[in-house]
Amino acid sequence: MNTLYYGDNLKILREYIKDESVDLIYLDPPFNSNRNYNVLFKDESGSEADSQITAFEDTWHWNASAEQTYHELIMTGDSVARMIESFRSFIGNNQMMAYLVMMAVRLKELHSVLKPTGSLCLPLGYADDRLDIS
Repeated sequence: MNTLYYGDNLKILREYIKDESVDLIYLDPPFNSNRNYNVLFKDESGSEADSQITAFEDTWHWNASAEQTYHELIMTGDSVARMIESFRSFIGNNQMMAYLVMMAVRLKELHSVLKPTGSLCLPLGYADDRLDIS
């Protein structure tokens, strides 16, 4: 394959990756840290330059997009739908719920592209605590 995709992984998974075609997925998602992460640039000498841009925002909001994704998830009627519905009734519409909806829809898509013999590696917690969920 040897292809690098740039963009929202949900769109990439849905449009470019075939079902059951991936052997290994390493997922290092944002963890709802409520922080913005920047790319820092260096000048030709290697010294840090004043320039930087936002790489991504790890802050989630319950908005129209979250609501739409929530409805997409619950329309399936599967166990993930029931879980997400339960979470929403318990915690309501807030940043955490927006994060859970964002992660759930992507994990479902990742599962669909993973081969039956494939593995998904997902860090849980600190950088040194890794768990392989095969």
